[in-house]
Amino acid sequence: MKLLKDILYKAGLVEVVGSTNVAIMSITFDSRKIEKDSLFVAVKGSLSDGHKYIDDTISKGAIAILCEEIPENLNEKITYIKVKDTTAALGVVASNFYGNPSESLKLVGVTGTNGKTTTVTLLFNLFKKLGYKVGLLSTVKNQINNDVIPATHTTPDAIQLNALLRQMVDKGCTHCFMEVSSHAVVQNRIAGIHFQGGVFSNITHDHLDYHKTFEEYIKAKKKFFDMLGSDAFALTNKDDANGDVMLQNTKATKKTYSLRSMADFKCKVVENQFSGLLLNIDNNEVWTKLIGSFNAYNLLAVYATAVLLKEDKTNVLTTLSSLSSVEGRFQYVRTDNGIIGIVDYAHTPDALLNVLKTIADIRSGNEQVITVVGCGGDRDAAKRPVMAKIACELSNKVILTSDNPRSEDPEAIIKEMQAGVDAVNNKKTISITDRSEAIKTACSYAKQGDIILVAGKGHEKYQEIKGVKHDFDDMIVLQENLKLFEK
Repeated sequence: MKLLKDILYKAGLVEVVGSTNVAIMSITFDSRKIEKDSLFVAVKGSLSDGHKYIDDTISKGAIAILCEEIPENLNEKITYIKVKDTTAALGVVASNFYGNPSESLKLVGVTGTNGKTTTVTLLFNLFKKLGYKVGLLSTVKNQINNDVIPATHTTPDAIQLNALLRQMVDKGCTHCFMEVSSHAVVQNRIAGIHFQGGVFSNITHDHLDYHKTFEEYIKAKKKFFDMLGSDAFALTNKDDANGDVMLQNTKATKKTYSLRSMADFKCKVVENQFSGLLLNIDNNEVWTKLIGSFNAYNLLAVYATAVLLKEDKTNVLTTLSSLSSVEGRFQYVRTDNGIIGIVDYAHTPDALLNVLKTIADIRSGNEQVITVVGCGGDRDAAKRPVMAKIACELSNKVILTSDNPRSEDPEAIIKEMQAGVDAVNNKKTISITDRSEAIKTACSYAKQGDIILVAGKGHEKYQEIKGVKHDFDDMIVLQENLKLFEK
């Protein structure tokens, strides 16, 4: 319970009708979740306008309404608060309601097209091994010390986010590492949150179904760094063309990391094998279990973040060497006769290119690379032919298949991917709509020493078709079929 006047602090009030000296038991922007003495925040969403449900929420027990337009017919028992933007105010009031938990944590946000999940998970595992109680907010899962909480979005809504941060503080966490999606920034889900640091990995073609243009996508990422305070750090990948853009206008301390140019934190790949990476980080050699130059960037970002959080460099490097790969990120198995099966979340052109280039760097040259790849439905369609083109150029055989078609026809998605396959590559490409059959076929093609890449879904344990989620795990299906092949 909190007094309304306390949770409205810094919410950008325009007008108040009624008393703010009332007790608020809960906050919600979902009219279906109203409880007695709730504050209802009327949000104008892409599908519906919360202002339409104000009367309904009052009948269900709402005692105060936060809105952009005060209704004409007022209830004298209700307090109405007008603000310019309810999505931004929601984050502030949610933070106040839960006692501003982000101010009691060393909270670091990681944003970028690729590498967010790996980076925050490695940071979480690193700081746990360094002896801290830590929180994690990621696409794969949310975690408070050893307690795992399923994740539904890359970044939770403002109320869920503050509730989770409050639990972390109450359970003794000192640090939290979270993914910050471009959607979350634009939708003000992180409004009112205090970050100790922000990390930028890279930005490539993705989410243009939502942001419409690449410029708007860049602006969404940059807005996160613009929000950082003077007591925070902003760490960006100098090798990305937009790394320096992220640092423009930020009040935070500016730091960079790089594999290819001068930067505050430097790394060189000495060896790259299926067994791991040998890296030289700031003139210190360290062996890690992770694979690929893209993971060299992730590991360097983790190291730099830890150092900026005042951790001892030697302890950090020693602990880095003990960290394992993140589920669904270049996760691989090897059969007795040397077939290697890899599952990776690569669902953008750049991510797929990075994974296939890593395979090309490691392979001896005689093996076949067999790639199974699809594209999600109800998402950026422009990347579909590009994904297929990349797969064909860097693979010996390609199977185009279904990913999460969602409400779209999977065969129509595959047809759009086929537009990226030229006449030369057409003969090594087949289409199999059923993802399980596609993986089975890839395994049947594989001979001793060959490499199978199953891309797109990574850690996901389902396939979404026509609004229904069916149990499906790429790694399990891959392992089952490799065992069948061995028989």
